[in-house]
Amino acid sequence: MASSPDVPSAGNTPDIPGSDTPGSDTPPEAQNTAGTTVGARRGRVRARRAAVMAVPATLVAAGLAVLTAQGALGVQFSISGMPFTVTATELNGTGFEQFGGLDNMAEGSPNAGDTGGQVLVITSAIKHATLTKLCQSVDLGGTNLLITAGGGSEKVSATDLTTDSTELSGDAAFNNIEIGNDASTLTKAGVKGPIGVFSQQADTVRIAHLRQTNYATTAGVFKLPGLKLRFSDSGC
Repeated sequence: MASSPDVPSAGNTPDIPGSDTPGSDTPPEAQNTAGTTVGARRGRVRARRAAVMAVPATLVAAGLAVLTAQGALGVQFSISGMPFTVTATELNGTGFEQFGGLDNMAEGSPNAGDTGGQVLVITSAIKHATLTKLCQSVDLGGTNLLITAGGGSEKVSATDLTTDSTELSGDAAFNNIEIGNDASTLTKAGVKGPIGVFSQQADTVRIAHLRQTNYATTAGVFKLPGLKLRFSDSGC
């Protein structure tokens, strides 16, 4: 005859480790030998989980900083599709690169027109730059948002500066320029463009009477002494 399984009866409930009373209904995880409750342990677990969940956000922020430093952020964010004008009486830079690229607008942007939401641009990257009497303006339709800086003794300065432009003019001078590089092999500003794209680079650049039509600008550090922001009837 088959024997009955050893099932404890209601009156013969085995002792629970950590319990003072045999047959107690308190589950084993309710209290440990040090008297720590489940709520406290769960609180610590939740805190650890929250810390782990914060790690990806930290990594994203670090990634954005790296992208900015590499001059790659300009092709990562969606541009508004509204061009803005930048002028300076003089720009001086060390570590200069220039190559072609595409900027993309946000999906469904009203500024896309017949462009398909893309703008063909020339990306200029400068490792360290100073600008005298910087002016930036964007036409908002009937008025202009105008920003000026660097008009006093201290110049505007930027590190890891990139600008995505459709037009650039001025009186330029370069030292040790290389023209016709593959954009993926550039070394002067720490930025690499798309493979197979025509580019140029130089040790230094100076542009007097600078004027640009830009769609995007990024910088690792951008210092604007004497900054003024206002609305104006005219742009730069």
